[in-house]
Amino acid sequence: MNASVKSKRTQKRYSPELKDRAVRLVMQLRAETGEKHGSVKRIAEQLDIGVESLRSWVRQAEIDVGDRAGTTSEDSEELTALRQEVKELRRANGILKTASAFFAAELDRPSK
Repeated sequence: MNASVKSKRTQKRYSPELKDRAVRLVMQLRAETGEKHGSVKRIAEQLDIGVESLRSWVRQAEIDVGDRAGTTSEDSEELTALRQEVKELRRANGILKTASAFFAAELDRPSK
């Protein structure tokens, strides 16, 4: 195989328990030291987690508890569900419009 071809990176999947534990450790470290900088990197290295992954989990946790502005996880899930429902309703409306046009054309034809 060609050595210059890079393999596709796979995305690590972390369990919800690990995510919660990591976020809790970052928050605890920040509370103990009083410093925000460096805590994410330190915990990420200890738990062998990607720094940016942990940083995004902490950011989302701060939004969820109201310490930071943004869309909460709950609101995001609701928004996703509503978008899916709108998509399904638009599809159903399209089917109904097509069916009503078909049946209207059938009524307009002269009967034999």
